[in-house]
Amino acid sequence: MKRVPRLSPAEAASLVPSGAVMMVGGFGMTGTPVHLLHALAETDVRDLTYIANNIGEPGLGGGRLLRNAQIKKAIGSYFTSNREVVEAALSGAIAYELLPQGTMAEAIRAGGAGIGGFYTPTAAGTVLAEAAETKVIKGRAHVFVPGLRADVALIRARRADTAGNLVYRMTEQNFNKAMATAADLVIAEVEEIVPLGALDPDHIHTSGNYVDYLVQAKTTLDELGTSADVGALRGKVSSQRLSIARRALAELKAGDLVNLGIGIPTLIADLITPEQGIILHTENGMLGLGPAPEAGGALDYPVNAGKAPVTALPGSSYFDSADSFAMIRGGHVDTAVMGGLQVDQAGNLANWAVPGKPLLGVGGAMDLASGARRLIITMTHCNRDGSAKIVERCNLPLTAVAAVDLLITELAVFAFDAGEMRLVELMPGATLDEVRAKTAADFGVS
Repeated sequence: MKRVPRLSPAEAASLVPSGAVMMVGGFGMTGTPVHLLHALAETDVRDLTYIANNIGEPGLGGGRLLRNAQIKKAIGSYFTSNREVVEAALSGAIAYELLPQGTMAEAIRAGGAGIGGFYTPTAAGTVLAEAAETKVIKGRAHVFVPGLRADVALIRARRADTAGNLVYRMTEQNFNKAMATAADLVIAEVEEIVPLGALDPDHIHTSGNYVDYLVQAKTTLDELGTSADVGALRGKVSSQRLSIARRALAELKAGDLVNLGIGIPTLIADLITPEQGIILHTENGMLGLGPAPEAGGALDYPVNAGKAPVTALPGSSYFDSADSFAMIRGGHVDTAVMGGLQVDQAGNLANWAVPGKPLLGVGGAMDLASGARRLIITMTHCNRDGSAKIVERCNLPLTAVAAVDLLITELAVFAFDAGEMRLVELMPGATLDEVRAKTAADFGVS
């Protein structure tokens, strides 16, 4: 059995050349090889192409490389979690390419499997697919996505044995598992290295044949950024937003497998009781989410799609991001509940970009909107300036075309069927005249 060399973070960083295409595991700051990235920040390596879901946080993880001007181009899904990335993109300090989260995960898996690319319905009809080859498959538009490979992958695992077999911890599989297969040189940062035979073969997530070097380093709370403490992520919840969340919960039934987006949908998780039998899914790799813990952070708990620590209910399971989005695209998620910036009368959704701001944060929205069997949108009826968010035709960049099944605001509930929008319920205290006055779209009344 092979023995994988063991290096210090500085020795490992010296193996990354300037100009390298580099994959970096992690979701938020969980499962991120922070020590490797910080060691790389101490070198004179430049002109990196950085492939990751996000670029750390300000001055932390990949964010430290960004501050050092070591990144030339970023390819990823959700860069807006680091304001300094947004500033760098706006100023032209870095080039960037935005991919839907599930598309990126699958592109990495394809690259690791020697597959040149694939067709997906995700992003069809949106600005992200304008330059892509499009093909109609079984009556539905699909866009072509090339596989992704890298010169180097820096990944993070919980345990390794001396042969390089890896075991990940909770939601820290995320992009790490696929990235281990898709690079010419793979360096794994791990908490613990155990003797050969100490890992149960049934529990190994990444086989040692993918791993070239091991680096042992322990993660501390300081290296987890905003996920270090659930208390730091809690904010005051308005009664208006809570009423929308409660109404959305009434649409879910026992046995439903449900994905909750960030914002108002996240509130639903704390309203669900075990007796309701609703199974929550998060796209970063978990089934069976429970409510937020009273205290603690990502050292103690898994995290959800908002990078917030959550509890795990009995029967929970963990998996990587590629498998998670395969569940979504494969129609195995019954309902997705998402926020919205605009919904129009044809059921088109815009929820990821606004005018005047860079298109830097799509996350998993496009995958969920096109892949879930049922899509429920929760949002306030109007913008803060009083302008309508329910419009005749979306003028913000689209997330998905004709995908919305149900829309819930603090004033009303609308259903969409065959391109038509119907008011099916007034929320408590709302009147039909008020709804008509604040809605810039045509709708029928059930």
